[in-house]
Amino acid sequence: MADIAALTPLRYDLGRVGLASVVAPPYDVISAEQRAELCARDPHNVVRLILPDGQGDTKYAHAAELLAEWRAAGVLVRDNEPGFYRYDQSFLPPDGGKSITRRGFLALVRLVPLSAGIVLPHERTLTGPKEDRLKLFRATKTNLSPGFMLYHDARGELDGPLASAQPIAEFSTPDGVHHALAKVTAKDALAAIVEGIGRSTLLIADGHHRYETAVRYAEETSQAAPSAGPRAAHRYFMTFLANGDDPNLVVFPTHRLVHSLAAFSFDRLIEGAKAWFVEEALPTGAAAPVIVRALREAGKKGPSVAAAYSDGRAAVLTLRSDADLTAHPTLGKRPSVLRRTDVAVLHSAILEALLGITPEAQAAKTNLQYPQDAAAALSDVRAGKAQVLFLMNATPVTEVRRVAEAGEVMPQKSTFFYPKVLTGLAIHTLEPERNLEAP
Repeated sequence: MADIAALTPLRYDLGRVGLASVVAPPYDVISAEQRAELCARDPHNVVRLILPDGQGDTKYAHAAELLAEWRAAGVLVRDNEPGFYRYDQSFLPPDGGKSITRRGFLALVRLVPLSAGIVLPHERTLTGPKEDRLKLFRATKTNLSPGFMLYHDARGELDGPLASAQPIAEFSTPDGVHHALAKVTAKDALAAIVEGIGRSTLLIADGHHRYETAVRYAEETSQAAPSAGPRAAHRYFMTFLANGDDPNLVVFPTHRLVHSLAAFSFDRLIEGAKAWFVEEALPTGAAAPVIVRALREAGKKGPSVAAAYSDGRAAVLTLRSDADLTAHPTLGKRPSVLRRTDVAVLHSAILEALLGITPEAQAAKTNLQYPQDAAAALSDVRAGKAQVLFLMNATPVTEVRRVAEAGEVMPQKSTFFYPKVLTGLAIHTLEPERNLEAP
């Protein structure tokens, strides 16, 4: 099962900077405009390291130079004792409702190949992003951005040890999320957390590319430093761990906007779907909340998606309960554990079978955009910015884990865990000569 260790990370000196001004979202969700805004907040914002200035490969060297400068200047300093960093995020859900607090903690996870079945992926990764992150790892010799993984703890046995954490900082970000960082250092609490996680596998919620990159970097470093100890720092990956059984773990849907098809007809789409789906036509011009509510109700009966067209028409398509999916031309080729998941039904039975968007084109996002805001996406399709919008229900964590434990993966953007885990709370350096303390 999973093997974790406490962090003794680099952290920002809070006597010199405020965390709110130097943290950033994960690198892969930051637009050019947001990067500029983050850089303007503080000259030491971590975005300058995770998305460094420069052309070509020179940008990775620039990140390494900046990191060294900040360490020399005392902006980043190493903590004086190991610990787990409890991290609470309190937020209002994007779709409304009362405030929720998601609690987890930053830790180091021993890197193992995905084939070992200890760290479980649920999405395929792409070569380009992994090469980019590998070059950053090599240049900085640092794990700058945490992953996000889920463990099993149905009885909340780790709640007590995590409650012993001592506060470090609290702040809010412009998106309205309140963040609270605290540190667990008591030996008995550290040992209890290590033991508790050691009974579980870990499901990657976010950061598949980062984890696979870290595995590759660890293999390279081990070959270059064969005398490195079994607890050498490069053998571990910094991760935010959250309880996958916690009701405050919220997953939201990611929708699909389809564009740039050579030809598209909403009538042909609906007619073609009727062989496998039950259609529920919605009132013309229905607002996003109306479509979302209808989709949520349909989802109680079976895998469902909603399709919306530029002329105001919309319909909910629910897979027929008596459908023999083994006979379906595309779904029949998918593993049985995937055939009745909403995202696989959309990608295989609609995007591929009805619209002709191949799996390769889907992976390359040739005809797809992945918005999270249903209302904004509906406005876009009705403004003619796309050919059709498919609205989705959220994928339950239990379903994601079931697929992952079966050794399968889901289509891209199957999950949207909200909020994102910030970068800059802690930084894990990867020196093969630095060994982690035992709990």
